[in-house]
Amino acid sequence: MKLVGQDSLNTCRPLEVDGKTYHYFSLSEAEKTLGSFRRLPNTLKVLLENVLRFENGQSFTVENAKAIAAWLKNRHSDSEVPFRPARILMQDFTGVPAVVDLAAMRDGMINLKGDPQKVNPLIPVNLVIDHSVMVDYAGSSTALQNNISLEFERNAERYAFLRWGQEAFKGFSVVPPDTGICHQVNLEHIAKVVWTNEEDGKNYAYPDTLYGTDSHTTMINGLGVLGWGVGGIEAEAAMLGQPITMLIPDVIGFRLTGKLAAGVTATDLVLTVTEMLRKKGVVGKFVEFYGPALDHLPLYTRATIANMAPEYGATCGFFPVDKQALDYLRLTGRDEHQIKLVEAYLKAQGMFRDGSAEEPEFTDILELDISQVVPSISGPRRPQDRISLNDAKSVFEKELVGGFNVPTADADKSYPVANADYQLEHGSVVIAAITSCTNTSNAEVMMAAGLLAKKAHALGLTRKPWVKTSLAPGSKVATEYLQKAGLTDALNALGFNIVGYGCTTCIGNSGPLAPEIVDTIENNKLVASAVLSGNRNFEGRISPNVRANYLASPPLVVAYAILGTLRKDITKDPLGVSKEGKEIYLKDIWPSEQEIADAMASAISKEEFKKGYSQVSTGPAEWQALEVATGSQTYAWAPDSTYVRNPPYFEGMGKEAPAKRPDIKGARILALLGDNVTTDHISPAGSIRKDSPAGRYLTEHGVKVNDFNSYGSRRGNHEVMMRGTFANIRIKNEMVPGVEGGYSKHYPDGKEGAIYDVAMQYQQEKTPLIVFGGKEYGMGSSRDWAAKGTNLLGVAAVIAESFERIHRSNLVGMGVLPLLFEEGTTRKTLNLKGDEKIDILGVETLKPRQKLTMRIHRADGSTQEVPLVCRVDTLEEVEYYRHGGILPYVLRLMAQ
Repeated sequence: MKLVGQDSLNTCRPLEVDGKTYHYFSLSEAEKTLGSFRRLPNTLKVLLENVLRFENGQSFTVENAKAIAAWLKNRHSDSEVPFRPARILMQDFTGVPAVVDLAAMRDGMINLKGDPQKVNPLIPVNLVIDHSVMVDYAGSSTALQNNISLEFERNAERYAFLRWGQEAFKGFSVVPPDTGICHQVNLEHIAKVVWTNEEDGKNYAYPDTLYGTDSHTTMINGLGVLGWGVGGIEAEAAMLGQPITMLIPDVIGFRLTGKLAAGVTATDLVLTVTEMLRKKGVVGKFVEFYGPALDHLPLYTRATIANMAPEYGATCGFFPVDKQALDYLRLTGRDEHQIKLVEAYLKAQGMFRDGSAEEPEFTDILELDISQVVPSISGPRRPQDRISLNDAKSVFEKELVGGFNVPTADADKSYPVANADYQLEHGSVVIAAITSCTNTSNAEVMMAAGLLAKKAHALGLTRKPWVKTSLAPGSKVATEYLQKAGLTDALNALGFNIVGYGCTTCIGNSGPLAPEIVDTIENNKLVASAVLSGNRNFEGRISPNVRANYLASPPLVVAYAILGTLRKDITKDPLGVSKEGKEIYLKDIWPSEQEIADAMASAISKEEFKKGYSQVSTGPAEWQALEVATGSQTYAWAPDSTYVRNPPYFEGMGKEAPAKRPDIKGARILALLGDNVTTDHISPAGSIRKDSPAGRYLTEHGVKVNDFNSYGSRRGNHEVMMRGTFANIRIKNEMVPGVEGGYSKHYPDGKEGAIYDVAMQYQQEKTPLIVFGGKEYGMGSSRDWAAKGTNLLGVAAVIAESFERIHRSNLVGMGVLPLLFEEGTTRKTLNLKGDEKIDILGVETLKPRQKLTMRIHRADGSTQEVPLVCRVDTLEEVEYYRHGGILPYVLRLMAQ
């Protein structure tokens, strides 16, 4: 893929840095033609530079550049622009299916009589294996090695496949398991802020930008690197040289003033920001943070706020580069010449924050005096549901009766645990996990957790015996500085031994609870709780046995492990009793700002980062011992594999796409779903139940229940994943009222069954399917399998009140129509029952955001026509849909 285009506006200029000459596409030169855009938001300046650099008169045009510059007139635009990132970041849950698709495309290329070597990444791809380690063992010195050993037993085939991919594809590198979480590795090691490359004998400098196949890719925006999560489908197209066209977004300015009060953490701040932005409504928008608070807001805290952009709904949450960012680059061991290049380039482009420039113009502005932020948690089901810490007990008790529907007479009951000297109650904390890059990348809150543990341990406090505790650092740097600060022994004493280097509990890899605890919870229908330092707490995500899940800072996770329940006020009630018999309160063990600062100063330096990343590509002994097939341009698919299978996307595909897609006629309804259906609901990543369609498939293929592993680990096998689509244990299909889990009804016979089984019966009958949803359909993790599985079940269209950004795009990428009800119309106002037949008319002449007609054929013989808005947003997406998805589109282009 060429790095530069024809430069019609003549903006390419030299830049001297430390005796070396670079070339860059100057925004100030572009202003001479496009007019002043000095106050354009930084994020849009990055998009503008991208257009200037790739401008070729075809896919990137001068008109695109003019459209971005003209954004300032109304601080809004209805124009679309192309974008090509500098690189791609993947994790293994999304990376395995992406490599499976690339391998399948090579086979498809051979079938189309093309060159399989054309299927190769054209931009750098980094895949970090971080999603597969599970907390099977916890609370012991052997937990880490035991979990690593189990991880390789379960995933050796997947890992060998990724090793094959690293050998087979150019520009594709893999960070081995048990090294760190992809976003933290990206922040601390991979990101450059300004990327460079050589073409035609010149060194070009340009913004470091990326797509990531994980929604929390946005974390890197804290370092001034523009990137966001996309589906694996879009990422594959981008790495194969396809620009992704997007509407020029609205940009919301978030002005931060003041300074955090003593005892308030970055986690409390991000939960407040998330609550505010969700209330504002920023789905599909960029958010840029600015204001005087940035003068003293550490990079760690910026990264925590940027990380949770998916939770507040924005495409990204961007912080400009300033002295704080440069200091962080030095701390993390980046090359000094690179740091000088970052500063020189961004100053030349008017994108460096030094307090002298005018503030940018924004579509709209929010403001927060961060001194008003208070200690908080969020839950029990959504990240944006913030609760002031001093209200946590009362809010839980209200939720217990009003939300979890526990009868008032049963709310205060407690139940004995077999062979134990304690009882469990509603609200008992059974999981306390320091987990997730959101907070493990933040040295301040990690130090705070260690210091709190040290004080608690010195006083004789311990975790409650029913709490499963775990610590999963996002990189080995955290291990280094906690050890150097003398905090590891205290964390271990409280059960926070390191269990692995990966996402663990935050993505549902919390591992099993003790059988006697599970029995007590399930037999008595207890609302057990989890407290974790993560970013997601959706229903059914953290553990199948835990219904109330709360996000909290790492020190609060430790404190709740000691307290053991949500039924006490952690701000007022004693956590426990000291060795001397004195009641100990949270305030007695909470570390001061000075204590945290002193610990960081003594334990964190460039050396810790250099040591932590000195063997980033080596991996554990188990990784090095993997047997890997090399030297083949195509993958040798194992016919009996239950992990990696050749998907059916290109079967029977011809070189030419059909001229048009036909209208959808006689479709049946597969599911009627409510608001806030997440990609966790659509495509779960957690455990596989024995009696589920996926469990039956694995059993039939000789896999023992103990070896089922998780849905996430089996994303390379479409047979498992399509059986797991809509199979979340908490999903509620209104066609089968009163039933939780993935069930539907087949019509006209009305027979009830698993969604997969019902869908397969409809496929045999050659009947297309429709799924209906409510507001924010597809929110959460950017799982391409939520769209792939929908496609493979035979769903032709999803009709909802609103879509989360990535899932909408993924549906189009898999050839599924995302359709919107007009304001005031819902599945409920239409009184849909599930026995109707549906036609979608107007598909044959599809245009971006076209109005289509839904014709409902009711069981009583009546019909009704309802207008819908087609959320195929751009001309390029229309082409993807016509080809049956983005991958067939790209494959046909390469074959030609």
